[in-house]
Amino acid sequence: MAGTSPGMTGTAAERNIVRLIGAPLILLLLTLFFSSFSQAADLPLHPQRIVSLNMCIDELVLRLADPENVASVSWYSQDADNANMAEAAKLRPANHGSAEEAMFFHPDLVLVGRFTPRTTRAMLSEIGAPVVQLDVPETLEGVRKQIREVAELVGEPARGEALVARIDRDLDAISVDSQMPKLKAIILRPNGFTVGPGSLVDELLKRAGLENMAARLDIGAYQQISLERVALLEADVLIANAETSGAPSLATEGLNHPIVAALSRKLRVVAVPARYWTCAGPAIVDAVRQLVEATRDVRAKVASP
Repeated sequence: MAGTSPGMTGTAAERNIVRLIGAPLILLLLTLFFSSFSQAADLPLHPQRIVSLNMCIDELVLRLADPENVASVSWYSQDADNANMAEAAKLRPANHGSAEEAMFFHPDLVLVGRFTPRTTRAMLSEIGAPVVQLDVPETLEGVRKQIREVAELVGEPARGEALVARIDRDLDAISVDSQMPKLKAIILRPNGFTVGPGSLVDELLKRAGLENMAARLDIGAYQQISLERVALLEADVLIANAETSGAPSLATEGLNHPIVAALSRKLRVVAVPARYWTCAGPAIVDAVRQLVEATRDVRAKVASP
């Protein structure tokens, strides 16, 4: 089966071929083709046909690897509302996360995430594909570690160090007066989820001089919370996901609830684009900066006698 040029902009025809030939035959052919890739140690030092099946990994690959070495990224990365590197992603062929589709590019490196379907990961392993699974960072140190890991995998360790240094420099440049009071904040995400301690978002809140009220609720990193419970927290700031228009929204339109309308008269509602802190990259700096700037006057008001 002929390889696909990294410069192609669409894969509809390729997916049709996969469906026509059939997954069992594709699996057999690919098993033979990739039989030489038996362990991670077989990975090339500078891969030239990288396939990523995860949006957050896509972002790091697009930032760190040479464009011509990126064979395919996930289709979700081409959505500007949810991805930080959508314009770059649109220049690469998109995949929908299947093992057959990934293998069509004859990759010398396949990157998957923790939530890549088990069946996909199992097929990749059965084929003997050059695959590496990456986890989801839960701390800033985890962000640094993952950037360096991806940079090593794509053969660009210096770029990884430069990106880590840039993030640290930009975070340090965000000024939060330590003498000012720490505002009480609660996050309300789609379907009523909040973010508790032990998460990257919780650490970013602290960087922005905010106390995460979810830490008082004895919940895990991610947990649903009722609007009534939010109201009882007496927070200073309510943080929600933002649409491209900048308006906060929930999957269930929860922020249109009368309780939230009443809360907005008592506290500051800050809409942060989910793409700022969904993935572990430079955009986390934008999340911290927006939180600091959006609450500066609230902080001053709380501090005044």
